[in-house]
Amino acid sequence: MKCRSDNIKAGVERTPNVSLLYALGLTKEEISRPIIGVVSSFSEVVPGHMHLDKIAQAVKEGIYAAGGTPMMFPAIAVCDGIAMGHVGMKYSLVSRDLVADSTEAMAIAHQFDGLVMIPNCDKNVPGLLMAAARLNIPAIFCAGGPMLAGHLRDGRRTCLSHMFEAVGAYHAGKLDEAGVDDYTENACPSCGSCSGMYTANSMNCLTEAIGMSLKGNGTIPAPLSARIRLAKLTGMKIMELVKNNICPRDIMTPEAFDNAEAVDMALGCSTNTMLHLPAIAHEAGVTINLSHANAISERTPNLCHLAPAGDTFMEDLDRAGGVYAVMNELAKNGLIKTDLITVTGKTVAENIAGCEILDGEIIRTVANPYSSTGGIAVLKGNLAPDGCVVKRSAVAEEMMKHEGPARVFDSEDDAIAAIYARKINPGDVVVIRYEGPKGGPGMREMLNPTSAICGMGLDTSVALITDGRFSGATRGASIGHVSPEAASGGNIGLVHEGDIIAIDINSYSITLKVSDDELTERRKNWKPNEPKIKTGYLARYAKLVTSADKGAILE
Repeated sequence: MKCRSDNIKAGVERTPNVSLLYALGLTKEEISRPIIGVVSSFSEVVPGHMHLDKIAQAVKEGIYAAGGTPMMFPAIAVCDGIAMGHVGMKYSLVSRDLVADSTEAMAIAHQFDGLVMIPNCDKNVPGLLMAAARLNIPAIFCAGGPMLAGHLRDGRRTCLSHMFEAVGAYHAGKLDEAGVDDYTENACPSCGSCSGMYTANSMNCLTEAIGMSLKGNGTIPAPLSARIRLAKLTGMKIMELVKNNICPRDIMTPEAFDNAEAVDMALGCSTNTMLHLPAIAHEAGVTINLSHANAISERTPNLCHLAPAGDTFMEDLDRAGGVYAVMNELAKNGLIKTDLITVTGKTVAENIAGCEILDGEIIRTVANPYSSTGGIAVLKGNLAPDGCVVKRSAVAEEMMKHEGPARVFDSEDDAIAAIYARKINPGDVVVIRYEGPKGGPGMREMLNPTSAICGMGLDTSVALITDGRFSGATRGASIGHVSPEAASGGNIGLVHEGDIIAIDINSYSITLKVSDDELTERRKNWKPNEPKIKTGYLARYAKLVTSADKGAILE
């Protein structure tokens, strides 16, 4: 069959190219086969990636078994947990575009016939999905899988979000150093992406939901042998995709993105999905309107309460039936489309047939949901004309509607110092600005301040609003992605200390209770803050990045 890789191996004109393939140790037989790029995110830096060498080897074995020749190359990944709370977090979101761009460069330069993507963590997954959509050559995903839940000395299960909240509890005098040590030593017990429904696991589940991976991609725990078997099957499956020329844009259609958003709402995924799905869709030639999420949320109940919203973990979701069981429940109620093609070569309907819920508390039915609306809400109002995002499923009932005085900070660092100094009072609305895509630059996640608020017991009385973003491990009335951001002249930059802010999550509204005339006067005297970083990649990124409501894509 005609192969893309013929561009580097067919004919006398390409014999110099072939001589370099021989230099790699490839045989004539191997060179004659379809050549598959294996994009491995293996790293000795990131717990979610420390085992991906094993996954990559299994993928390669699957490719060989099905008649292909694998060639592995790397993709970077930032560990958000290690990068959290310091300048390193500025490099998290921006790495998504580095991953996409570098994968594009490698795939086109070497003319692979297909790609197997092996990601696992927060920006690495959407970055590779962006690359797949942009390249539009046969591709399939096999993630590294979630970490197991930890166990404290008294037997209670725990995870990374509890670890961050333990720091807040320590500063509030509610936990001693021995208690902190208990969390530190036990919160993260294995390889894999952190064990709750945080961003990495959210994106790996949505990769499954959108049709770009096999069953179990989002939920099979990283240490299990089933993950290795999944990798081998994925390696075999790419050869079918190459043979049948099934490409990412055949799969990632507008309807498939609607399915992904519905599954997002049912699972209670991270708010970061509201950044990544629009960016991936953009590469696939599909436009996602952020407000469309509310329409999907209104008709899609929240069926799962995994950490940080509840006390269950990814291993529980896997045991209860996984993503396919959730999709089957949604399909029975007409909430997703099932005639769409996927990387299995079959339709959604064929994939999910017979995938039933095995534990009705881990995955509830549509008739008995945790809530009648989805896990994420997009709010709008004069404080965020283009929208902002909250993980509704992780907000305490008493905070669904809140009004209070603004406590204004121009950086995450200033805010966390005030929180630790116990200067934030019940009823306050903490406002953190100049942390957006341009203003950060890089739109840092703010797990430290949100966890400190929760750890101090203020999560049922204090809201936090920012033009930055949050970790998937964040819970409470934490509202991010305020657009336009302060650095672009958004009204969040005009908020004064003590201004009253009203939040109504179920009405999708957020209001700065200041008159239009007063805001006009304030704007006359407003000047953006000086850029925090003026050199290097972040400075270039700040010049090119769009707002959060557009997915923080580069233009």
